[in-house]
Amino acid sequence: MQETIWIIYPSGQQAERISAELGLPLAISKVLVNRRISDPEKASNFLYLSLDDLHNPYQMKDMRKAVKRVKEAIVRREKILIFGDYDVDGILSIVILTKALQSLGAEVSYFIPNRLKDGYGIKEKYMDIVEKNQARLVISVDCGIKATRFVSQARRKGIDVIISDHHQPGSELPSALAILNPVLPDCGYPDNRLAGVGVVFKLIQALLDGYQRSSQLSSYLKMVSIATIADVAELRGENRLLVKFGLENLDGTSNIGLNSLLDICRLRGKKISVGDVGFRLGPRINAAGRMGEADQAVKLFFAESFQEAEELARSLDTMNSKRQRIEENIYNQALNRIKSRQLDQRYRFLVMGCEQWHRGIIGIVASKLKDKFHRPVLLFAYKDSHAYGSGRSIKEFPLINCLDEYKDLFISYGGHTLAVGCELEREKILTLKQAVNSYAESRLTAEDLKRKIYIDAELNFSELSSSFLDKYWLLAPFGIGNPKPFFLTRGAEIIAQPQKLQGKHSKLWLKQKNRIFEALAWGRGDWAETLFRGERIDLVYSLQFSRYLGEDKISLAVEDIKF
Repeated sequence: MQETIWIIYPSGQQAERISAELGLPLAISKVLVNRRISDPEKASNFLYLSLDDLHNPYQMKDMRKAVKRVKEAIVRREKILIFGDYDVDGILSIVILTKALQSLGAEVSYFIPNRLKDGYGIKEKYMDIVEKNQARLVISVDCGIKATRFVSQARRKGIDVIISDHHQPGSELPSALAILNPVLPDCGYPDNRLAGVGVVFKLIQALLDGYQRSSQLSSYLKMVSIATIADVAELRGENRLLVKFGLENLDGTSNIGLNSLLDICRLRGKKISVGDVGFRLGPRINAAGRMGEADQAVKLFFAESFQEAEELARSLDTMNSKRQRIEENIYNQALNRIKSRQLDQRYRFLVMGCEQWHRGIIGIVASKLKDKFHRPVLLFAYKDSHAYGSGRSIKEFPLINCLDEYKDLFISYGGHTLAVGCELEREKILTLKQAVNSYAESRLTAEDLKRKIYIDAELNFSELSSSFLDKYWLLAPFGIGNPKPFFLTRGAEIIAQPQKLQGKHSKLWLKQKNRIFEALAWGRGDWAETLFRGERIDLVYSLQFSRYLGEDKISLAVEDIKF
């Protein structure tokens, strides 16, 4: 295993002040301070969220233009065409915007490119689809910020375009009627972390307010929460609010398709977490887009019968199982190549490709390799003379900035700080590999490439009381930007011989300060063979919860140990 560094956040008077004023356990206050929430007022706002805290959508530049044009289209009975991306964010953005517009009486249709044939973004050739649908207004969701040529062509034909996106722009903005994108420097919106579905939600918020139907707004939060989580958006600010309230009643949805998906995932009747969405619901929706059939996922959420919904949900489940098999195969091939050629010893940025790798799945594999080797990874699927890439990065290395440096090499590229997609001519791969590694060498230190665990607070098992857990839950939902807290307990005794689970995990029973907890070490099956009853260990862990026979059960998810 790669060396892991334990970093314990320093405690200070800020945490003590928050603890005293809000009546919180000191460890919870330390978590807040570690999330850069350093005074009692901000801490209270973070812990006690309300839908009243939603920002005014009209703070976003061009929102009034967008709302005015949509209302005109509804009144004139003009046809509206929605362009969306093929991932969960794009799919559910299409779903909620279509439903909202239909509820207002709009004539609306949608189009999603085929990931495997068309690739990402709104291309000039799609003007044929606009004209076929006789649309006079086009609205993009989760894409479009670089669609300068398409928008110019639309304007020449008298077709208005509203872009709603959250990706970084290129060197030139499209000449659209309205651009809703909180990452633009002059956008004016107080939170630039929204996922694509969050931007669409703000448009819906503005539209429904204008039609005196704001009471409907909360019904869209379920879809918004799923897409925000699946897009790995930062769970701070408005995103955290949207996810918190979207998850609260996710199992109480009236949408037939979503209920069928919950059944397939065995989540009906359960309190659904960010992890349930990220590892069970999201991947099944995403599988449709990855396999080139995103339309199947959209249809699920518009299903009108239980039979139709069940068939579509089973289809997504089957596609996800196929995706998992392909993913495992690509991962093993890439891992063997890295180990046999010692690529992790030679390069700070891993760049690889193969003709047989699936274009829609390499991004997941890149993410797993990034986690394993703690460095940026860019994988390519080759087809004919082109290379289609998907990359993931560590927080120490903004990946989109790296691609910006070598933009002349790409046919197209885009993405975020930690995740990108790109296309280039295959003959340029070697040049790109050398360039990005030179860039990485100048910006990544040996220390940056070491895996680190940031520990929020030291705890004794005796402190894990019911009152502690009540306050702990106020920190949720957890995710990027608001990670699950890691706690350190020293001198825990192993009181039973560790067990190996499913050949790859370990289960331990640990005692400290007269409290006993079950501890699970995911992916560390070797511990069951190297740890023994009676040994004492220091462990870093997060808390995990489950329900058994109607009762909540707490256990420890062990991240690392030291003797």
